[in-house]
Amino acid sequence: MISLRYCDRNTAHTRCKSTNKFVLLLACLYICPMQKIYNDIITVVISRQGAELQSIKKGETEYLWQGDPTFWGRRSPILFPIVGRVWDNKYRVNGKKYELGQHGFARDMAFSLVESSQSEAHYRLLSDENTLDKFPFPFILDVIYKLKGNKIEVIWEVSNPSDSDIYFQIGAHPAFNYPDFEPDKQERIILDFHSEKTLLHTRLKEKGCVDPDPNNKGKLELADGGRLEIGKDTFDTVDTFIFEEGQLNKVSILKTDGTPWLSVDFKTPVVGIWSPPKKNAPFICIEPWFGRCDSVNFDGDFSNKDWVNRLAPGMKFANSYIIEIE
Repeated sequence: MISLRYCDRNTAHTRCKSTNKFVLLLACLYICPMQKIYNDIITVVISRQGAELQSIKKGETEYLWQGDPTFWGRRSPILFPIVGRVWDNKYRVNGKKYELGQHGFARDMAFSLVESSQSEAHYRLLSDENTLDKFPFPFILDVIYKLKGNKIEVIWEVSNPSDSDIYFQIGAHPAFNYPDFEPDKQERIILDFHSEKTLLHTRLKEKGCVDPDPNNKGKLELADGGRLEIGKDTFDTVDTFIFEEGQLNKVSILKTDGTPWLSVDFKTPVVGIWSPPKKNAPFICIEPWFGRCDSVNFDGDFSNKDWVNRLAPGMKFANSYIIEIE
């Protein structure tokens, strides 16, 4: 568990009320407008639906996956108030049982646009009676996008407006197009982990949850320079590489000839690397997380969940990650 203490901030917002995800997604095509921010180098588009990135362009080149549901219908969802799955989609707080689907609910809710400028956009989501039915902790979630040259800084702020501790997880799930993708070629990209050491990765075991045995880790041997070649079948058996304990703080995508494509910088304790297995998908996700799915059969209190964050009354959690376009 991570204990966090910061300052507080609070304002009002509005959002879609539908509880039907399909209806909500359709409705938000009309009532959740897009916001464009830009500078001389990159242009970024964000939706109020989930405060989710929709496009990252440098010139005419699109770097962000465009959500073809044949492979994966999302682009860059925000994972809150959980990352991954809770065991059997159920969890407990002070003896009471709740249900929550994979990655929580923020990605399927409409945020308010608090303020924006040419190169910045600030979104907000507040807890209400609907969220409290699923997640019994009041919260204020702010997501801020800032452009600085060829970099996009994504800032998360979680505030606790209540008079009790709250517990939560938060993470990113941006999907990036493979450069020069050719479906029939074996080679996809090279990942640069900026690490010379052997990496340990936690294994998914059952129902989207990880093996509870801390000694049953996978070992990832990197080539000279901390690199790993990604091919069309890399994720067919692994599904997701989950690196814990702050082993990494930067992952870069290189073209197969070693030319830099983009990088993701972060200071999170966990990062996931994923592409849909057995689909020959044309993208890869680099996912900084303050959290992780449950271990198989975990039935403890939510406050004892692996990599959960504790936030004291009136305090604020703040952190960010950076996408750098080469």
